[in-house]
Amino acid sequence: MALLALAPLLAALPVTAPAQDTPKATSPAPAAKAAIDSAVKLARWQLARMTDTSHIPRATGGTRNPRGWEQAVFWVGMTELADAGAPPDIAKAILDMGAKNGWTLADRPYHADDHTIGQAYLWAARHGANPAVIIPARRVFDFVLANPARVNLAFYVPPTGYNDAECLKRWCWCDALFMSPPAFIEMSRQTGDNRYRDFALAEFWATTDFLYDPAESLYYRDSRFFERRDDKQRKMFWSRGNGWVLSGIARTLPLLEPGSPDRLRMEALFKEMAAKIKATQKPDGYWPPSLLAPENSPAESSGTAFYTHAIAWGISAGLLDRAAYEPVARRGWDALTRSIQPDGRLGWVQQVSDRPEQVEPQDTQYYGVGAFLLAASAIAKL
Repeated sequence: MALLALAPLLAALPVTAPAQDTPKATSPAPAAKAAIDSAVKLARWQLARMTDTSHIPRATGGTRNPRGWEQAVFWVGMTELADAGAPPDIAKAILDMGAKNGWTLADRPYHADDHTIGQAYLWAARHGANPAVIIPARRVFDFVLANPARVNLAFYVPPTGYNDAECLKRWCWCDALFMSPPAFIEMSRQTGDNRYRDFALAEFWATTDFLYDPAESLYYRDSRFFERRDDKQRKMFWSRGNGWVLSGIARTLPLLEPGSPDRLRMEALFKEMAAKIKATQKPDGYWPPSLLAPENSPAESSGTAFYTHAIAWGISAGLLDRAAYEPVARRGWDALTRSIQPDGRLGWVQQVSDRPEQVEPQDTQYYGVGAFLLAASAIAKL
């Protein structure tokens, strides 16, 4: 791929302070300002700990990777916070991060998780960075298009371990629908080359056709969960997994041409899922880690944040009825604000997983903070 060789060149590209393209605060209403203020406070808390993972209970090498998905989702949230009128240091932090990374993606060209950081780079290209910063990501995407993975979407874990599952070369797990499609589609918007968009939409619908359960209006995390049931014989639909999807759709839809067949189909899917998510919210505002098993479930802030983001966005976009859905978004936001711990961290974040698990008050993670920033930005726009 010879991509790393580009890093010194791209790191030297001029990165200017955000100018007129950077959103300016516009005297938001008090509730909107409170949401942005709380998000900025949390963002700054997390920015001070990007190289110290001691606050994350199950930190791994992936957690420490500044180009990996765990940190990348934080930066995706930062882009929406910047767009919502946050102070200039939020946008500057994104630009500084991209320059430090040499504007390169993580190492696996096919893996959707490793495309996530590209969403922040593409944002930076429109907000003060040299437009050429998208070159490394574009080279990776060109490689994928020129050498499409020829594997099916069935998830089989070989003896060598989860990360060697062959299907990971495609979007065979529902989280991927947050990680990759917005980057591919935005690449088309910035380059005028619609091949990236067409690839993303074809893969999105292939994944949806495979993992979406129309009877439940929810996605299985991957094919290993098709037949799994809990002790009450209920299907297992992971909260954060479906949160990745609904929030990912909310980030993808604005990138599609209004009235296009793909956009209309995705809008219908969004509304169908949102109705199910509305019905599974608990009275305390959280969503349970296993969506169909609310009893005795812990607070869980990452899925809750993704749903709050998506539902608030859907109201503002005119896809969801405000009277029916605004109370859902507000309850979700209230739950998220209660998740902030005395030391400033966002608590109750389920750790890296692929299924529902227990959660503790002190559990936090970069991606949970990113989801909180997405939620705050959408709530402010209400």
